[in-house]
Amino acid sequence: MKKSLLGIVSACLLAGVVQAEEPVKVKPSAPERYTVSKGDTLWGIAGRYLEDPWRWPEIWEANKQVYNPHLIFPGDVLLLCQIKDKAVLVVDQGGGCAEATARIAGGGGLPETTQMADGTVKLHPKMRELPMSLAIPAIPLKDIQRYLNDSRVVTREALERAPYVIGSTDARVVAGAGDIIYVRDKNALLQPEGSYGVYRGGLTYVDPDTNEILGFEAEDIGAGSLSDLRSEVGTMKVTRTTQEIRVGDKLLENQSGPVAPIFHPSNPEGVKPGKILRVFGSIGSATQFSVIAVNRGTQDGVKPGHTFALYRRGELISDRVSQEDIRLPSERTGLAMVFRAFDRVSYALILNSTKVVKVGDEIRPPISAD
Repeated sequence: MKKSLLGIVSACLLAGVVQAEEPVKVKPSAPERYTVSKGDTLWGIAGRYLEDPWRWPEIWEANKQVYNPHLIFPGDVLLLCQIKDKAVLVVDQGGGCAEATARIAGGGGLPETTQMADGTVKLHPKMRELPMSLAIPAIPLKDIQRYLNDSRVVTREALERAPYVIGSTDARVVAGAGDIIYVRDKNALLQPEGSYGVYRGGLTYVDPDTNEILGFEAEDIGAGSLSDLRSEVGTMKVTRTTQEIRVGDKLLENQSGPVAPIFHPSNPEGVKPGKILRVFGSIGSATQFSVIAVNRGTQDGVKPGHTFALYRRGELISDRVSQEDIRLPSERTGLAMVFRAFDRVSYALILNSTKVVKVGDEIRPPISAD
């Protein structure tokens, strides 16, 4: 199925810092031509070209003539061109940088014809359409797959109002795939023959600075389809489980479809610094390719693709001269990219780290001069 993708912000300038006007730094080793291969990630390609990969949108020239202008596919040939004294990266349509220059001058669309150097005229197709599923992902899928569609962060109200499991056949306490369970829908949220996920309330996310409750981790337990719904009680066949379903587990509506990790690395312009709330799969420390939860979400302006610098708060030491306690400067420890954003919490993947990253460490928009 073909899907269109909304345009991504074309430039992500840093807000409120003097480095914002600094030109994007292209690596001296950046290739003039690069053929995209299966297994590539957008972050990896951006790292080939830029000292600061999160500034990718500043050099990427999306071709408005293609169906999904911001996606890159295996087999695409990328060209690094100098156009109006600016480094620009484009997909080669066969005419090289000359064609790209004409395309940009014409508003970004591919011209119908291009005059080649040998005098021949090259014709161009009007539209290129490819499935979004073929596009290269922004970050490694293997490291985030389980977090894309399973567990989610929800509000207290959503959990409290959700239908819940009241039992299963033969009065068993637990149920698995293939079993029949019974659910109670006190708030009339279920639809006959609807499909629903089964969740269990997990970690409570609390803002470390304000002590506000930001949300609740709803842990994916399984899924199923309603076969009958009468008054407040429904009958549901369990189609899959990640662990045994218990009495009290909640039903939430299945999300509309897979969360596609197709986005561009970008600066979180205008997003306030925050903190790491959780390291998945660990008591509290993380390294490269660990998944973390942070206390900034869509309400704060966070979007998938936003890249944050990670900082360890400086130690508190005693100034022996003045006999005062002094806080040392924070130390940058790595970079993380958001791949899934909820209202007030987001999931991010640590892309690189120089030291162990811990719960409570700071996240900030990256600064090129760091």
